[in-house]
Amino acid sequence: MFNNYKSQFIIIATIFLNSASPAAADNHTYNLQQAIAHALINNPNLQIMQDRIAQAEAQFGLALSRFYPSIKTSLSYEHSDNPSRAFGMIIAQRRLDLSSPTTDFNNPGGTDNYRPEVRASYSLFRGGQDYYQSKAAQLGVEAATLEKSATRNQLIQTVSSTFYAYLASVEADKVAIRSIEAVESELKQSRIRYQAGSTLRSDVLSLEVQLAEAQDTKIQTANAIELTKTALKSLLGITAQQPFEVDSTKHWMLPQANRTFTELLDQAMNQRPEMQAANKHIEIAHQQLNAAHGTFLPKADAYVSYGSDSKNLEYNSNQDNVTAGVMVEMDIFSGFRDRENLKKAKHQLSIAQKSAKQTQLVIENAVKSAHLKIMEALARVKVTSSSVKSAEEALRLVNEQRKAGTVTVTRYIEAEVARDKSHARNIAARFDALRAEAELNQAIGTWK
Repeated sequence: MFNNYKSQFIIIATIFLNSASPAAADNHTYNLQQAIAHALINNPNLQIMQDRIAQAEAQFGLALSRFYPSIKTSLSYEHSDNPSRAFGMIIAQRRLDLSSPTTDFNNPGGTDNYRPEVRASYSLFRGGQDYYQSKAAQLGVEAATLEKSATRNQLIQTVSSTFYAYLASVEADKVAIRSIEAVESELKQSRIRYQAGSTLRSDVLSLEVQLAEAQDTKIQTANAIELTKTALKSLLGITAQQPFEVDSTKHWMLPQANRTFTELLDQAMNQRPEMQAANKHIEIAHQQLNAAHGTFLPKADAYVSYGSDSKNLEYNSNQDNVTAGVMVEMDIFSGFRDRENLKKAKHQLSIAQKSAKQTQLVIENAVKSAHLKIMEALARVKVTSSSVKSAEEALRLVNEQRKAGTVTVTRYIEAEVARDKSHARNIAARFDALRAEAELNQAIGTWK
């Protein structure tokens, strides 16, 4: 008899328990705004996204580093008795003496050479690869920032929905308590009447069954409160041992559905960071494709080095030397590496374009779904509010008839169940409307 009634409470309590993002708190009591603000500061997902922004900025800095010269210092040591190498060292050390009778070009003996050196190089041209990679990295920073905004929107929606689920569980628990109190009162009167012989034993048993079902519902609603509270504590990063309370004193205003789907969709396409990030990824893929084309062009580098050669580490300005030059090179064959990189870049662009299309479809579906949910929930609120009034009045009349002995306990149970179901449906409708509003705000990017 109470299956539908119980299902309303369980669905309300558990529908949002699959998502959790920790945060930290200083206050033990939270209203919705405080819970959202705390989650935005401490949520690890947002912190990860911030690190990804920093990572993208570092990648941008890495791309820009290719526009600066590279300077290296080195110290080398070489020993050789190879005539060509040995005499090359002697000449570099400016120690060759052709007038010496001991000079033997064929047997110079072992020769040591120390060479401290500073070398600078600068890329003059790399087929535009450095420029395109830097533009792609800059767009990567912008995309990472937009992705963080998307994560932020999702977090706000999750916290809001879970908060509403908790409030719905509390309201459902109040209905369950009231049901128990009403059945207990009727059962008490029925037992007295049974002892006096004016009521059948079956009426008492029916009420005992009704009480057991109401108590079973109370157990489930109480558990639902703890489950949703646990979910909220997890979202806020509060451990199971820490105190936590929800401030539910605010009067919750039902949302307004005064905009068309077309208006909402236009706003979503303009504001949703996911759509903007998808477009950024297309631009990134274009820049990477341009860079891949650049690998087929020649490369030019300028370089200069300053060092000295000596048979020991003693510096002598007469032994120093400077070398400068420009080198142009071009790959003739690289094992099809450049061709495969180009194919890879083309596929990345195709993937980015299709991903943007998929993102657009997802946003359209999310906006449509949220819009339909909010319209449905508001219509249900209107219907269930009237139903609650009718059910309350019906139960009042049945109670009076029951006291007068003109109706059976079965009719009383039916009226009691109808009243509880109407309240459950009204609670579900009201908080479904609030959750739908949270989903719609996320769907159109209002919390950007």
